[in-house]
Amino acid sequence: MAKRLDFVRQLAPSGAPISYLMNPQAPEAEFHLSDMQAAARESGQQISVLNASSERDIDNAFTALAQRGGALIVRTDPFFASRSHQIVVLAAYHKIPTIYDRREFVAAGGLISYGPHLPDAYRQIGVYAGRIIAGAKPSDLPVMQPTKFELVINLKTAKTLDLAIPDKLLALADEVIE
Repeated sequence: MAKRLDFVRQLAPSGAPISYLMNPQAPEAEFHLSDMQAAARESGQQISVLNASSERDIDNAFTALAQRGGALIVRTDPFFASRSHQIVVLAAYHKIPTIYDRREFVAAGGLISYGPHLPDAYRQIGVYAGRIIAGAKPSDLPVMQPTKFELVINLKTAKTLDLAIPDKLLALADEVIE
């Protein structure tokens, strides 16, 4: 959360408000919100929360966001992944710098993503499945956290938003879509 907040702060105009789009009906929504609020407190950044659990809610959230301006962090959520096209189009239409958790949003025209490298996570799932097939008890296996993360930036979208991506951020990117 702290990294996503830091990256989007580098893209937003200085002092611009930052909003956090979340689905309040999603599992662990409150846990993720408290993580985001803690990261915001640490950085001295105010975060406003926009709730959306339907297509109409997403439209309304972007309408509200367009009125106040700033930047947006989209929470990890299967519902938002299923509505990626809608979210990416609204962010571009309203010229809102937005960070996502998955590279698929950026490949679809989103600005920037930072999140776990999914092929690495899938490999870990395969390793676990192999251990279980070999006789290991699932309860004896340690809980794994992602260890590889990727930063993806879409320069075509940045140009559309009239946004200059700082060289420091470009240097950190694992992939730059031009």
